[in-house]
Amino acid sequence: MLRKPPVIIVAFILLFASVAAAVETKDVRFTFKDADPVVFSHENHLKKYNNNCKICHDAIFDLRNRKHVTMAEMEKTKSCGACHTGVKAFSVSSVKDCTKCHKGKQREVTYHIKGVGEAVFNHATHIARANGNCKSCHNDKVITGKEKAVTMAEMERGMTCGACHNGKMAFTVTANCDRCHLGFKPKDIVFKLKNVTPAIFSHAFHVQAYACKDCHTKTFPYKSLVGKASMDDMAKGKSCGACHNGKEAFASSGDCDKCHKGIKPGIITFKIPKPAGNASFSHEVHLQAYKCVDCHTKIFPYRAGALNTSMADMEDGKACGACHNKGKDAFSVDECIMCHKM
Repeated sequence: MLRKPPVIIVAFILLFASVAAAVETKDVRFTFKDADPVVFSHENHLKKYNNNCKICHDAIFDLRNRKHVTMAEMEKTKSCGACHTGVKAFSVSSVKDCTKCHKGKQREVTYHIKGVGEAVFNHATHIARANGNCKSCHNDKVITGKEKAVTMAEMERGMTCGACHNGKMAFTVTANCDRCHLGFKPKDIVFKLKNVTPAIFSHAFHVQAYACKDCHTKTFPYKSLVGKASMDDMAKGKSCGACHNGKEAFASSGDCDKCHKGIKPGIITFKIPKPAGNASFSHEVHLQAYKCVDCHTKIFPYRAGALNTSMADMEDGKACGACHNKGKDAFSVDECIMCHKM
């Protein structure tokens, strides 16, 4: 004969079952970095579907494979969008219904960017301009929910903020750095170079005469080092040479110490086998009579050893022979002991 379980055991089983059910059907909070959470109420949905969990699990929500779903994916009937299509329930794509899930005040979004401080996006200002239409930006084109960090150059091509900040709908992302990067003071850029003193670019000095857009991003992308430009390149109008061309500003092939402060170019030694012996070129001696531009870069590239020239070439007016031309400008290259320690 079966004995009835004690009352206390029955009570415990019932209590455990009720607690388990409570845990199983608690509200689910979807948290966001820059917004209040979206709260999903199991209680409300279970009432609507007669406590049938299988309506959603695991056909729509697979508890074994939980992943983040964007609004764009919901509009394609994934996740909540399976029911919230405007037929069974309000549509996730309806602008007027955004606040049914996204409650609370929209927060500012702060972007921390190395070297240029913070850029702050004000939701309240932009929502007012868009007449409350969140989908002006959250439309799977401007803001997709999956975008990586976007560069200023990409914004100029219409991505993210650049979709509106194009100079037509709103101020352009180009040339208005301090309108987003509040208190922005671009730093000096130091170019460290081998065998020559560093060249220092002063933003503070240049922005007195030019706008950011004059250089960025046609001449320079928005990052300090984007590849090396030689002095030859600059002389052809690249990099700094776009303005430092002798017309808009002093030429890049002019006075080296305007950029390379304290520069003292040394002696260049050309190693030549005996019996001729090595030949030495003294910058100091030549700078007493000539400027850098007289030799660089028409005759010599700005790099030791870049030009391999024979004595026969020099006698034809190349390299040193351009000035050492049989006594017209300087002694002739034929006077061997003047250069070679024989």
